[in-house]
Amino acid sequence: MNDRRIKWMILLIPTLTIGLWEYVRHAFLLPYMTMDLGNFLAPFIVLAVTLTLVRGLFARLESSQRALSRERSLSAALEERERLAGELHDGIAQSLFLLAVKLDKLDASPNEAARAATAGELRETVRDVHEDVRQAIARLRLPPEAADHGWVEPLRELLGETAALTEAEAEFRWDIPEDMLGAKEKVELHACLREALVNVRKHARAERVYVVGERTPDGGFRCAVVDDGVGFAGDPLEAPGRFGLRMVRERAGRMGWTFRAECRDGLTVIELTKKGANADGRQMAGSAR
Repeated sequence: MNDRRIKWMILLIPTLTIGLWEYVRHAFLLPYMTMDLGNFLAPFIVLAVTLTLVRGLFARLESSQRALSRERSLSAALEERERLAGELHDGIAQSLFLLAVKLDKLDASPNEAARAATAGELRETVRDVHEDVRQAIARLRLPPEAADHGWVEPLRELLGETAALTEAEAEFRWDIPEDMLGAKEKVELHACLREALVNVRKHARAERVYVVGERTPDGGFRCAVVDDGVGFAGDPLEAPGRFGLRMVRERAGRMGWTFRAECRDGLTVIELTKKGANADGRQMAGSAR
């Protein structure tokens, strides 16, 4: 029996009980019972039926609510495990893989100058791994961002950390409402923007960096990380060491978002866009015209 049926039965049983009592009293018991006695007995009869039937329904409703709460807790735990697995894969695992590649490169280096350059790269990668581990431990001590009412604040703090490490000027502009994104979208969007900011910290040497989140006219959203750093030539996804951007593209693809990475007017833009429900309608209307 589902919760809705239980709730309706809890509401209807007292009403049906008093209605049935009044019918029986007037149809069969009126010659043997005064009106005052009938009125006096009515609430006790309703109470007896309620204690007998409705109490059992309340117990079933509470059991159903507890089962639902356990299911939600399990779902939240699985989602958190998925988030942590994704972060470990996208951050620490990729950095360790890059570390192994550079160690192989060090072994194969033909001269001391090449070995010194590779050793410098190794030290930088180790520092990146240390930073990824430190951030992962810090996030484990906090509630999951997706369940946190102030889930945007970690993005603002991450931007502040990036600006502090690179000595860049930071700006955070965000007007996407809390209820516009689902729990999964919040987790994935946070991970994507984090990777974009890590990319700025590692490669950009920027003086200014911005995080922008805004609604689009079709009911979707646009999020971007913008910096005025050195940028890139060609396809950044094919550049060595850009594992983070490839992970962002894969995450965006799984969520059905559009991913864009480009240099324009001296700015590097990493952008995620979600089409809104009105986009297809407007496109069809334009085709009809």
